[in-house]
Amino acid sequence: MTNLTSTVVTLKLSLLRNGLRQSGGRRAAFVASAVVAVLFALSQLLGLLLLRGRAHADVVAVLGTAVLALGWAVLPLFFPSGDETLDPTRLVLLPLRPRPLVGALLAGSLVGIGPLFTLLVLTGCALSLAHGVAGWVCAVVAVVLALPVCVALARAVATANVRLLTSRKGRDLAVLSGLVIAIGVQVVNFGAQQLGSAGLGKLQPVADVLSWVPPASAVGAVHAASEGSYGIAVARLALCAAGLAVLVRVWAGSLTRLMTAPDGSTLQAADGGARDRAPSGLGRLLPEGRTGTVMERSLRYVWRDPKTKAAWVTSLAIGLIVPVFNAVQGTGSAYFACFAAGMLGIQMYNQFGQDTSAFWMVATTISSPRDAYTELRGRALALLLVTLPYAALVTVLTTALLGAWARLPEVLGLSFALLGAMLATGAWTSARFPYSIPQEGHKNVVPGQAGLAWISILGGMVAAALLSSPVIALTVWLNVSAGGEAWNWVLLPVGAGYGATIALLGLRLAAPRTAARLPEILAAVSKG
Repeated sequence: MTNLTSTVVTLKLSLLRNGLRQSGGRRAAFVASAVVAVLFALSQLLGLLLLRGRAHADVVAVLGTAVLALGWAVLPLFFPSGDETLDPTRLVLLPLRPRPLVGALLAGSLVGIGPLFTLLVLTGCALSLAHGVAGWVCAVVAVVLALPVCVALARAVATANVRLLTSRKGRDLAVLSGLVIAIGVQVVNFGAQQLGSAGLGKLQPVADVLSWVPPASAVGAVHAASEGSYGIAVARLALCAAGLAVLVRVWAGSLTRLMTAPDGSTLQAADGGARDRAPSGLGRLLPEGRTGTVMERSLRYVWRDPKTKAAWVTSLAIGLIVPVFNAVQGTGSAYFACFAAGMLGIQMYNQFGQDTSAFWMVATTISSPRDAYTELRGRALALLLVTLPYAALVTVLTTALLGAWARLPEVLGLSFALLGAMLATGAWTSARFPYSIPQEGHKNVVPGQAGLAWISILGGMVAAALLSSPVIALTVWLNVSAGGEAWNWVLLPVGAGYGATIALLGLRLAAPRTAARLPEILAAVSKG
């Protein structure tokens, strides 16, 4: 057991060392991230120490520990490629028993920037509540117990889902990180504003409950020991130790099944042959001909391609969060609902770059401006199929939360006008400034094409704003003129008609340029 543990720890250190030897840029990135993480952790440690003796310090310490544990539990699901040691299937063919391997992997998991960051923050949480000899002794024990609980929690979750995380559909879970981060930032902002007016006392009941949940129970034990409640302190420490034992047992069970059960990829299909694919229900609802084919292909890219799905999920989340959260906080405006149409309108930009090198198959079917127009129209209709009901839903929800029903027609009209303008400029910039999107990694632009991306997106958005200016000017005039508000309902049909007209005009103008620049577009989008 000791030899296996030392071997795994040595392997972990070797992986880190050999990874840093690959390039100077990788070394610089590792050192920079390590320095930033340690400095941030030290600042948290200092801030927690300054809370010693203050009211509700236990609330901050207990909740901080719970948030750390939550991060360890969910981050492996969203970033499975962040740590190669999360995948125990690499050890399946080695003559190792699962139970001894768990202890060795737990020790190896304590090596890295993440465990060091967690150790410093946990130390601050424990020491901020430690008073007297019993409190200090309990703080040491609490840190020793809480850190392995966090690491074991991450490993148990990752091992239980490793088949999913290493599959193509499992890697698509990473696209949810944008949604989680976007929602999380707004929730934290909203919560901070509420606490600013109500104080930390509002969270005392939550902290009292979490002080009995591992690993926050270990920090809660420090608070109990410092107040002389030694029985409660021992019970909370015992609960944390029991939680660690349960996690290790669950981890060992998942590891045993993983190393002994056959993978679905090794089993033949029960029917012994390929099944006939059922006709797509979506295809039956779309128009016939090339337009319907292009729409179905575009929608399938949104559902299946990780990069495209990530962009859509992020746009959908932010387009809803910005107006709704501002409305809930009472600081928003009904016009913020236009953010929904704007966020999804961005998806029209760089249409051909989203196809990457597969665009050559589309290019072979375009031989005239009419073919190019049909292709662009199908892509625009696929986007509208989602954007129109989504923009309407966000607008209705925002105006309902604000109680500004009178603004509903004009906001919808503005949204439709903005969306039509973005479809027009997006079609044109897709042909004039195409760029490649790399399939691997987190970058959205290949090196050397960042300038094209900025020109395409920012230039197109400025042009869309200018194209929308007539509807914007009409909205302003009706709101400032005497009796003009009674005619605000006109903005809905005017905005919808204007948006449809400008979108069709933009597609018509972009089609000849697309057909003429097919070789340049294909070369630009295939660089990734």
